[in-house]
Formats: sequence, structure tokens, C-alpha cells
Amino acid sequence: IDVRLHLNATYGQQWIGRGGPVLWPARSPDLTCLDYFSWVYVKSLVYETPVNSAEGLVAHIATAAGEVWDTPGIFANVRSSMRRRCEACITDRGRNFEHLL
Repeated sequence: IDVRLHLNATYGQQWIGRGGPVLWPARSPDLTCLDYFSWVYVKSLVYETPVNSAEGLVAHIATAAGEVWDTPGIFANVRSSMRRRCEACITDRGRNFEHLL
């Protein structure tokens, strides 16, 4: 399967990726909470204990998602972090800003 052909057919000129129609810097700052928080945190919960099967992995993911959902204030903290990241990105004029956080 040609991935670019598939992306073009599915999303037209609106997908972002290397060599794609929407230019995006290779080391652009990650401003989405999925990039800087969710995947990292959920992955740490999922692999906190060894996973021995596909079924076990599904169970670990469901447990981790439930833990995230049930943690008081977690989404407010993510929103606050998002604001700090946006402000740091503006301060550093769109360059890498991790050192400012």
C-alpha cells in the first residue's frame, strides 16, 4: 500500500507528514496534550506491570484509561500546561521552547 496515495485519497491536501501537502517543521514544538502528556502518561500506566498477551494489553489500556478519567483535576492540569506551552512557544517565537517550561 502506498501510504501517501491513501492519505491523499482520504484527506486530500489536508494531512500533515513528511513530504505531505501541509508543511510542518521537523522539530516543531508539540502543542497537543496527546503529544506531551496523554500518550506518555497512559503508556507509563499500561506498562507499569508486564503485559503477557494481547488480551492483557487491552485490559491494561482500559485500566489506565479509567485511572486517567477518575483522577481528580487531571484535565484542569493538562489545560494549564497547554496554556504555559502556548505562552512559551509565543515567547520563543515558535522555536523549540521545552527549556522555558
